[in-house]
Amino acid sequence: MAQSSVRGEGTRPRVRRAGEPGWDDSLYEENGERVQPAGDKGSRTADDRAPRTQGRHGGGGGRRHGGGGRPRRRRRILRWSATVLALLILGTAGAGYLYYRHLNGNIKKDDLNIGDEKDRAAKSKPNAAGQTPLNILLIGSDGRNSKEDQKLGGAKDTFNSAPRADVQMLLHLSADRTNMSVVSMPRDTLLQIPECTDPDTDKTYPASTSLTMTNDSLGRGGPGCTVATWEKLTDIHIDHFIMVDFSGVVSMADAIGGVPVCVDASIYSHTSNGHGSGLKLKKGTTSVKGKQALQWLRTRYGFEDGTDIARTKAQHQYMNSMVRQLRENATLNNPGKLKDLAETATKALTVDNGLGTVTKLYDLSKELKKVPTGRINMTTMPWVYAPGNVRVLPKANDADKVWRLLREDIPLDGAGKKKAKERTSKDPAAADDQIAVQVQNGTRTATLAPVGGRASTVAGLLVGKGFTQTTADRTTATAEETTLIRFPSADLEGDALRLAKALGVPSKAVEKSADVSGVTLVVGADWRDGSTYKAPKDDDSMPSSAKLDKGSDTEACMHVDPAYSW
Repeated sequence: MAQSSVRGEGTRPRVRRAGEPGWDDSLYEENGERVQPAGDKGSRTADDRAPRTQGRHGGGGGRRHGGGGRPRRRRRILRWSATVLALLILGTAGAGYLYYRHLNGNIKKDDLNIGDEKDRAAKSKPNAAGQTPLNILLIGSDGRNSKEDQKLGGAKDTFNSAPRADVQMLLHLSADRTNMSVVSMPRDTLLQIPECTDPDTDKTYPASTSLTMTNDSLGRGGPGCTVATWEKLTDIHIDHFIMVDFSGVVSMADAIGGVPVCVDASIYSHTSNGHGSGLKLKKGTTSVKGKQALQWLRTRYGFEDGTDIARTKAQHQYMNSMVRQLRENATLNNPGKLKDLAETATKALTVDNGLGTVTKLYDLSKELKKVPTGRINMTTMPWVYAPGNVRVLPKANDADKVWRLLREDIPLDGAGKKKAKERTSKDPAAADDQIAVQVQNGTRTATLAPVGGRASTVAGLLVGKGFTQTTADRTTATAEETTLIRFPSADLEGDALRLAKALGVPSKAVEKSADVSGVTLVVGADWRDGSTYKAPKDDDSMPSSAKLDKGSDTEACMHVDPAYSW
């Protein structure tokens, strides 16, 4: 039976895994030739899954503007700035209010997260001023399910195969809107992809039982599975996603009018056996647009060491330059040019339902516009080679530290960080001898057994400090890196904070939890001995393995491998 052009009609063949018959690395071909990732000597066969198309996720639903006119709204339309383009690594954008309903209809939509709801990361907490950070996943699809995308992407044998998320970047907008952090993940990263259910066909893709390339997530029901994969890895709640394909990159680059990029030598990304993106530039700065912009974003052969890591650096340069270009480009105030840009941008986008109207994209653009270019920081996830030196893995501790900085809304550049204020509670604490405390032993680590009797020892210390209703939980031995205090409900928050002050535990280590029935002290691996707790010093600096690309760096220039120079 022929595959329906509407998502949700027909079925998709079984997903093939790396190493199985039917897997093919030709999805990564450039100019019709096979490209192997980062030193890959192996091969795969073509994936036979069906493509995702707009289907019932197509846009629509905008409010109507009456003929009586809303002059203030019209003026607002014309004032709208194209700075929403700062959203996307591939040069795509939201749109303004021009032709509101028509533009809404252009926007394609899909579900935000199609993993198991119980596995979702907790929502970001607001800061003291009630402001909440935003996390947006930017996805570049290598889908070849249209003639235009096929022509641009090459690899004829992959036409109508399932798309892959070959560009993945997490954009974190700080709660106070003073800084923006963008973290790329190499497409060759091996992860365990969670179970995902396609919202259109109700087909469930089981969780991967072995490490799988992260870009395979897009073919397991759509971008909502890529979001679920990121949340599982980072424990960061993702609020929105924005996705674009090959043709979207080209059309947006044309509409922008070009983005300046720099190489330190002439480059021709082409090998004797036909590998490479085909990018050909002279030494220095060139304004790239259309197909040439796509070639820049896809180039690996010729940039630095020829790995996917070098490609993400080139993508950072493009995005930073694009943001600066748009903010300086006064011609975008021209309603005619803005109309063309809005038309192109909305056709290029696939977003989650929460961003599925021009109004919502516009509101988001206003938030992004608040960030100065000097406070836009981009980096690549710290990584190490997997066995075989072909794929990569998140680097233990270093990658986790980057995710923690985003979770805690700490700027990657360390600038403007404010000392956390000690928390207070509206509910006053009871007298020390009236606060019931349970002590748990959380001193176990990945390499060390729990300290025997530690809960009883610390409980005795608390009794000596006047917390006479303290008891030790001798049945529980957990693993906590740092000492924590948990409480179940708001009426016990004051008691928990009083206990923290008495012990010298920072208030940020006091948390509400449904897993406890009363005020509970969990003695962590940072307090395995001694009678006095010493809180570890905050280390909020970036790991040395993560290099920052600054949004304000106008001197950024990609290094060219001499073997690809002309």
